[in-house]
Amino acid sequence: MAPKKAKRRQQGEGGSSNVFSMFEQSQIQEYKEAFTIIDQNRDGIISKDDLRDVLATMGQLNVKNDELEAMVKEASGPINFTVFLTMFGEKLKGADPEDVIVSAFKVLDPEGTGTIKKEFLQELLTTQCDRFTAEEMTNLWAAFPPDVAGNVDYKNICYVITHGEDKEE
Repeated sequence: MAPKKAKRRQQGEGGSSNVFSMFEQSQIQEYKEAFTIIDQNRDGIISKDDLRDVLATMGQLNVKNDELEAMVKEASGPINFTVFLTMFGEKLKGADPEDVIVSAFKVLDPEGTGTIKKEFLQELLTTQCDRFTAEEMTNLWAAFPPDVAGNVDYKNICYVITHGEDKEE
């Protein structure tokens, strides 16, 4: 599995677990400045109160508590600078959540097997919308080889798109 991880990082697809490698140094500095502005009480964590205060300075005085709660809950825990940067990285990366991508693949899998025939997927990816090149198809099959019956595990593809590496079985 290590060659896949290294290859993904070389391609710059967000496969790195180091969020700081996703941004230029100047971008990190800008995000740090934004974080400092939002962290009104300067405790290193963005809280509901911090969000309420910063929104008030921008003229939004009547923000509901449940709206603030929803904002804070977008993070998996306390929002320190690394979590803040990771949240921006995920939003900017452009990938939908894993369940949304899996649902899109399920449309192509009416039997619910969790797989799609290689030939069918290749035809779709090379003839529809943003068409894959021959090189991109070669890279896809190298990263996600079909099984002996020619089936591709789309759930693994979805996991890698959203998490950056293969699931540990």
